Amino acid sequence: MNILVIGSGGREHALVWKLAQSKARPRMFAIPGNPGIAKLATLLPVGDGSPATLLAAAQSVSADLTVVGPEAPLVAGVVDIFRAAGLKIVGPTAAAAQLEGSKIFAKQFFERIGIPTARFLTAEHAGQAIQALTKFDYPVVIKADGLAAGKGVVIAPDRSAAEAAIRDLGGRLVIEEFLTGEEVSLIALTDGRDVAALAPAQDHKRVFDRDTGPNTGGMGAYCDSRILSEEEKQRILDTVIRPTVEATGFTGFLYAGLMMTASGPKLLEYNVRLGDPETQPILYNLRSDLVDLLMAAATGELSGARMQWSAASAVCIVLASGGYPGKFETGLSISGVEQAESTGATVFHAGTRTGAHGLETAAGRVLGVTAGGADLAEAIANAYAAVGKIQFTAMHYRCDIGAKGLKRYNKNTGMGT
Repeated sequence: MNILVIGSGGREHALVWKLAQSKARPRMFAIPGNPGIAKLATLLPVGDGSPATLLAAAQSVSADLTVVGPEAPLVAGVVDIFRAAGLKIVGPTAAAAQLEGSKIFAKQFFERIGIPTARFLTAEHAGQAIQALTKFDYPVVIKADGLAAGKGVVIAPDRSAAEAAIRDLGGRLVIEEFLTGEEVSLIALTDGRDVAALAPAQDHKRVFDRDTGPNTGGMGAYCDSRILSEEEKQRILDTVIRPTVEATGFTGFLYAGLMMTASGPKLLEYNVRLGDPETQPILYNLRSDLVDLLMAAATGELSGARMQWSAASAVCIVLASGGYPGKFETGLSISGVEQAESTGATVFHAGTRTGAHGLETAAGRVLGVTAGGADLAEAIANAYAAVGKIQFTAMHYRCDIGAKGLKRYNKNTGMGT
């Protein structure tokens, strides 16, 4: 069996890593991949990255299954062109991918089919957005309409900051009420009819400790079954995810970013693919054969599929370039990856390249150090112990990944903080 993974980040490295463990012993290919992926898969030439180029790459290696990591190819219609050519692929059509491709489309969809979400207004230009601010209290959430790699959202504490965000983001915008509660991620795999929920995770979007600073693509995440109760998970499936699948015929991974409010779960946004860095700890804890699950989703045979999970916790800590998500330097030498993995952790490459100095930094988010433990406290300790082995100039990471979850669990068990 030949499997192609599209993408070059930590999410795609985790996908290749997990797929390669299958009993099917697949031959792995990736486009464009990265140095970490290259140890597990054959890397293919990128071309122009268009759906037609990706199709040609899949055909060149007789791919039995293709898995799409990032959102841009999905929005561009890669699933449509693959299916038209008779190739199996995991992901939504271009029409369904608009749930992430346009936040205005998504919010209007939520409203139309009755999915619980934050109150919002849409704006076609800055003047209309500034006028809409009068309808909201502060803080207020400003969202860019199109794809923004996880960085098109600003939580503005006052009107001055809101107007600045509107000017900076530009274009069409969503103005949204700020919700309070616990933010969680629940991702489901679906074949267009049946739905299988992955283990819940919690992302850390802000660049600095204690959830301060600008939003990023994600500075770390943890996976722990206690994030959601079975009742909460079922409520999300019944009121958010299943109605969406029924209305759209969505296929692939549907990522629900949720706020668990006092009145129940409310949908903040959808991603139409696996999250990054949530994928890393989620797949770290998955015990089922991922090839079997994805093939079932791609062929409409997901009914009855059951996912088996480790009872342990897993944590991913992102090591970022200094200055990210603003300006940062690339081409910096990275050392200590092998030493980190010798501790039992797995280091997923997110933005690396092979250069004059060997392994070098190539993006804002560079590595995702992922480790497990019998409980969340142990997983956090193991992950940070591995982080301590890695070095590159101006390396930045948060020191509190998983801390809120740990505090909450300790409080619930009467263990203190």
